[in-house]
Amino acid sequence: MSEVKQIRILLVEDDESLGFVIKDNLEQQGMHVVLAMDGEVAQRTFTPKHFDVCVLDVMLPKVDGFALAEHIRLYDKDVPIIFLTAKSMKEDRIKGFKLGADDYMVKPFNIEELILRIQVFLKRTGKQQPQEQYQIGYYTFNVHNMELSARDSLKQLTRKEADLLKLLFDNKENMVARNVILKQIWGTDDYFAGRSMDVFISKLRKYMSADQRIEIVNHHGIGFKLTIKE
Repeated sequence: MSEVKQIRILLVEDDESLGFVIKDNLEQQGMHVVLAMDGEVAQRTFTPKHFDVCVLDVMLPKVDGFALAEHIRLYDKDVPIIFLTAKSMKEDRIKGFKLGADDYMVKPFNIEELILRIQVFLKRTGKQQPQEQYQIGYYTFNVHNMELSARDSLKQLTRKEADLLKLLFDNKENMVARNVILKQIWGTDDYFAGRSMDVFISKLRKYMSADQRIEIVNHHGIGFKLTIKE
């Protein structure tokens, strides 16, 4: 089986907090993100045919996003470029598109929408991020599409459901401590997050209830273990 190349994103954003939020969300989708904080660093970082999508803030120190896009287009005519901007002026949008931008998002924007737009460009260029699939008894679990499917059913999972199931599957036949799950998936191990986790565990049990070989064992007060009987 040939190895699937990991999708590489060049993200150029001088707002450190926003940059790391975008980077974290894209990496949760299985992409590799190179974050540059100014246009000059981005120019040195960019290598033709090395990135699958470029996401550029317009207002950047040293070299702005428009000049950076011109630089990128000198070496790579095809890589999709998405501009992020606090401006919504028609003139700026027109200038961006004339320089070879493929899309424009005005701040503040929804991170999920940015992810969807990136995925649209990946499909158009024939590139897809690796589709991790796991077999869990009767079920096929597609991590990046967040789908749990069997021959006659398809369940669309939420992000937390998918992350929780992946964590349990990666540690199958081994107990995962409650506080580990809570901190990794919920970011906190307080009482309310614990109650939420118990609800999500119940949902996963229900989704996979048609295969009686699958069991999520609750070690009360300690943690959970995913077991799959042969």
